[in-house]
Amino acid sequence: QNRGSERPIRSSGWTLLLWVAAVSCILADGRRVRQARCPAGCTCTKDNALCENVRSVPHAFPSDVVSLSFVKSGFNEIVGGSFVHTPALQLLLFTANTLDLIDEDSFMGLPHLEYLFIENNQIASISPHAFRGLKALIHLSLAYNNLETLPRDVFKGMDALTKVDLRGNNLICDCKLKWLVEWMHHTNATLDQIYCSGPPVHQGKKINDLLPHSFDCIIAEFASYQSLKFESISVGAFAFGEDQFVVFAQPFAGTCSFLEWDHVEMTFRTYDTIESTSTVVCKPMVIDDHLFVIVAQLFGGSHIYKRDTSANRFIKIQDIDILKIRKPNDIETFVIDGESFFVIADSSKAGSTTVYKWNGNGFYSHQSLHPWFRDTDVEYLEISGKPHLILSSSSQRPVVYQWNRSKKQFERRTDIPDMEDVFSVKHFQVKGELFICLTRFIGDSKVMRWDGAMFKEVQTFPSRGSMVFQPVSVGNWQYSILGSDYSLTQVYQWDAETSQFVPSQELNIQAPRAFSLVSIDSRVFLLASSFKGKTQIYEHLMIDLSN
Repeated sequence: QNRGSERPIRSSGWTLLLWVAAVSCILADGRRVRQARCPAGCTCTKDNALCENVRSVPHAFPSDVVSLSFVKSGFNEIVGGSFVHTPALQLLLFTANTLDLIDEDSFMGLPHLEYLFIENNQIASISPHAFRGLKALIHLSLAYNNLETLPRDVFKGMDALTKVDLRGNNLICDCKLKWLVEWMHHTNATLDQIYCSGPPVHQGKKINDLLPHSFDCIIAEFASYQSLKFESISVGAFAFGEDQFVVFAQPFAGTCSFLEWDHVEMTFRTYDTIESTSTVVCKPMVIDDHLFVIVAQLFGGSHIYKRDTSANRFIKIQDIDILKIRKPNDIETFVIDGESFFVIADSSKAGSTTVYKWNGNGFYSHQSLHPWFRDTDVEYLEISGKPHLILSSSSQRPVVYQWNRSKKQFERRTDIPDMEDVFSVKHFQVKGELFICLTRFIGDSKVMRWDGAMFKEVQTFPSRGSMVFQPVSVGNWQYSILGSDYSLTQVYQWDAETSQFVPSQELNIQAPRAFSLVSIDSRVFLLASSFKGKTQIYEHLMIDLSN
């Protein structure tokens, strides 16, 4: 019985094993059948698949396919994650399709992809992370598409690249493509010769021949930083001790308002004030570590104050002759041969523009310049190394005075022809050449250049209610700012190639009267006085267009 009972047991065991093997073979065969299925619209061989006229990327291919091609397909975009189901791919080709966009992470999940050809399509845009994850890619071709630019660092992380083909595109070699030039000089990959389709400065050049410094990508602008809740008619910046200060003349409040920089809050805050009447100019002047402030008033005479550092306040030390200075309009300070002077432009019929000199104890009248001419502005400058003054007047053309060193007096030298009704003159220099900005309220304001004998016109600017045309320089940047009572203030930037100013930006300031720069903590601020609105402070910012 025992031997007889063993046979059926062995028989049933073999039967079970045969049944499991048979089922396994059937399942395996089923899996092989499903894996080997080729998507509709595609032709598959042992390790290659070719898809033609398909409307989307199929999600499944035979597992042994390592090369996949799309020709004349009907989809316009390679969407993210299109190939996560085909991780074995080593070569991927798109040609003669209507593709115009490559999306983020389009080729994610292809760790073995070595060759990617996207050629003869209509690609106009590539997402910044389109090729993310392609660490094994050695050959990339984007040839013969409609690309004008490439996103910065689009090849980041593709360290295995040895060949990139960008031929047949319309690449614009501007600041957005500067990164590509930098990348070309550091990568081990080779690129075929490609040419710039623009801008004009680089059109037709080989991108391969460009250098990073071929691009001028740094621009600058004045960005609104702080608004002060008072009107002002003049502004000045000065250093005293180890600190920087600014001072505004407030005609309606009748004060000189001094501000200092708050290094914690990073704003300008009140430092001190000088009470006055109908204030038009508050001009600081530092002599032998002493701070003086000339306060010009329309009524009640003008005065000179000195900073008492022990009492930490301003004290009045001197009155200015009211018979000479009746209606002050502008003040300039200067030093000639170690001696300190200031000059007040007087705009009254009976007054006289007067130069004052420091004698060690106070300021005394040194010289009166032409009376009765109603001067509106005075500018101190050096022409050919010699001190000069230019007086602007409502009754005559601007007059140029030259300092006579033997007489220690200013003598009339010439006037500026064909420039009647000039309200003010301000000067600047570019590469050693002297220029002046002449302001007209209505008509044309002008820029003129000194040619060695006289000032000659360089450029005109339409003026609509302009009371200030102020040149300012920040590092290598030269600007001129043309204020307007009736429209936006225009900021112009000097163009070295044309030796002229070009429009840069517009500022919204109500009735601007003066501009000044102050540099604090490696930052540069533009101070803008406003006669009918809030006084404004702007920061000069550098912007890199290649980022």
